[in-house]
Amino acid sequence: MRLELPAQKKLVHEMTMPVRWGDMDVMGHVNNTVYFRYMETARIEWFRSIGCSPGPQEVGPVVLNAFCNFYQQLEYPAEILVKTYVSEPARATFESWTTIERVDEPGQIRAAGGATIIWVDMAVQKSQTLPDWMRQIVG
Repeated sequence: MRLELPAQKKLVHEMTMPVRWGDMDVMGHVNNTVYFRYMETARIEWFRSIGCSPGPQEVGPVVLNAFCNFYQQLEYPAEILVKTYVSEPARATFESWTTIERVDEPGQIRAAGGATIIWVDMAVQKSQTLPDWMRQIVG
């Protein structure tokens, strides 16, 4: 299945990773919970690449909600390409979107999902306005 992302979504990060034997469940395919790990790994690597390493005593990104749509199963062995997209920012949030495909099947989306990211002051547990530097990246 091909997934067309709306034009307002901007590609900000790509990474490859292996499907590990332990990612599979008793049904012989990657367990649905593991897709969220793939998306999380890509999102954290993107954050790190822009100088934003989330931590418990800082101000930074927190996942407000997350979802994943499963189009075609993945199995071991495989190498996957995980692409991260972002949308225009709001006051304290922005949307992130992720596609997952096999490296050897370019453009064939196996799963797609995303997360609403909110900027939070961890010490006081309250949302903060997105900093200008992040607004420029996701806008």
